[in-house]
Amino acid sequence: MRNLSAVVIASAMVVSLSSAWAADVTTIDEMHQDDGLTNRSMAQNSQSHMFDGINLTEQQRQQMRDLMQQARHERSPISLNDLETMHDLVIAEKFNEAAVKAQAEKLAQAQVGRQVEMARVRNQMYHLLTPEQQDVLQKRHQQRMNELRKLTNMQQVSPLQAVSSTGSNQ
Repeated sequence: MRNLSAVVIASAMVVSLSSAWAADVTTIDEMHQDDGLTNRSMAQNSQSHMFDGINLTEQQRQQMRDLMQQARHERSPISLNDLETMHDLVIAEKFNEAAVKAQAEKLAQAQVGRQVEMARVRNQMYHLLTPEQQDVLQKRHQQRMNELRKLTNMQQVSPLQAVSSTGSNQ
C-alpha cells in the first residue's frame, strides 16, 4: 500500500512539474486568443490569466513578447535526468523513502526557481501597463480570487456533508 501511494504521489509530481513547465512557455499572443488559456481551469494555472481583459497597445505587446522570449532563453530547462531518477526510484524493487524525498526536494527547488523567474517577468510586464490597465487587471484578479474562494469553500463543505450524512444513517 505504501509503495502504491509513493507511485501515485511521484507520478502526480512529474505530471505537475511537466504541466507547470508547459504553462510557463505560454506566450503573450496565446494569452490574448479567445480560445487560448481562457478555456483552462483557473485552478490549474491562475497566473496564465493575468492579462485577460486588458487591451494592449502594439508596443506593449511587443515589449511583453520580448520579455517572454528573453525569459525563455534564460530559463534553466527541466532536467530529464532528474525525472528519470524519480521514475527509477518509484519503480525500484524496494522503496527508498529518503531517496524519493531528496529527489522530490531537488525537483521542487528547481520548480521554485522557475516560478520566481516567471514572477519577475510578470512583474516587469505589469509595470508596462498604464494605471488604467493596472486597475482593470486588479479588478479581474479580485473576481478570480472570489471565484476560487467559492470553489474552495464548496470543496471543503462536500466532505463534511458526506461525513455527516453517513453518520446520521447509523
